[in-house]
Amino acid sequence: MQISKNILVAPLNWGLGHATRCIPLIKALLENGDQPIIASDGPALELLKKEFPELPAVELPAYDVEYAEKGEHLKLKLLKDSPKIWNAIRAEHRLLPHLIHEYDLHGVISDNRLGLYSRTVPCVIMSHQLQVLSGGTTWLSTQLHLHYIRKFKACWIPDHASYPNLTGKLSYNNDSAIEKVYLGPISRFEYKQPLQYKYDLLVILSGPEPQRGILENILLEQLKKFNGSVLFVAGIVEPLQTVSKKGKLTYHNYLSTDGLQKAMERSQMVLCRSGYTSIMDLCKLRKKAFFIPTPGQFEQEYLASHLEKQGMAPFATQEDFQIEMLDQLENYSGLGVLEEEGLGLKALIGDAFSNVNENSDPIPNSLST
Repeated sequence: MQISKNILVAPLNWGLGHATRCIPLIKALLENGDQPIIASDGPALELLKKEFPELPAVELPAYDVEYAEKGEHLKLKLLKDSPKIWNAIRAEHRLLPHLIHEYDLHGVISDNRLGLYSRTVPCVIMSHQLQVLSGGTTWLSTQLHLHYIRKFKACWIPDHASYPNLTGKLSYNNDSAIEKVYLGPISRFEYKQPLQYKYDLLVILSGPEPQRGILENILLEQLKKFNGSVLFVAGIVEPLQTVSKKGKLTYHNYLSTDGLQKAMERSQMVLCRSGYTSIMDLCKLRKKAFFIPTPGQFEQEYLASHLEKQGMAPFATQEDFQIEMLDQLENYSGLGVLEEEGLGLKALIGDAFSNVNENSDPIPNSLST
């Protein structure tokens, strides 16, 4: 008989993507009869509390990530904020032993929260960033990230173990000190038979301010020239879910998982950031999408370019985007082409990390930097 175990699930509060991709992990734990304890801060924590109101919730030290108003200043902004980030990493590391004791934890799943490692219980980190792109400082940012990943028992990578894949070169390296487990793309959504379209366009916003708000203002202005019906999800998690309508535009501050899946199923095309969680969700639901990477966010710029080269989705910079560019979508296949079964989350975490298996394939030559 399997013993129920208490597992801390802790996504980084950097936009909502880290939190939403933890939803299938939490559901898998519940299906196994285990007790998830959710832990994060800010909107990420609030989102998970709304999705799982019955679960214990812990507030962790905030990284307080903010984007610069101009993309070219983002790296400098993050550099200036780095002492605050390192302090939060150290603070959550000091807090973890107390959480292990208070909640009798048997394991930890950290989604990019770098301080949640321990020798007391098995701790795994989920990340698709085994290479962290930052322009001329990519080697340094990658090594800093790997320094922390090596402290975990294993790195769970939500992508395919071989090329072609969704992340390109991001999720590969030759570091044999890291136990790598490729999960395949994961999503909180489940594919169903297509529904009749209600909306011509679904806009989904996410990510830290001020860039989320800047893009919202740009798109609301551009959408005045759009002839079809639009569902606009602002990505602002607030105590109450609100909706308003003006002409052919329906505006939500945020949607729950069920609500967003229905919105995506009922929409002919999607316009959003090229964050990796959004890409996995679109892949699961086999949608056509147009991407606008966050300015200065090298990873999103790379992912958008990677998917365009594969003929899946077009993209434009935030500065250059015009609503007429959505017409380009007819020339792209859409996402979902690479979708296949991964390891199976329920099977993977069934023993609460007592056997995290190594699956460290070398980086394919075609993805080498």
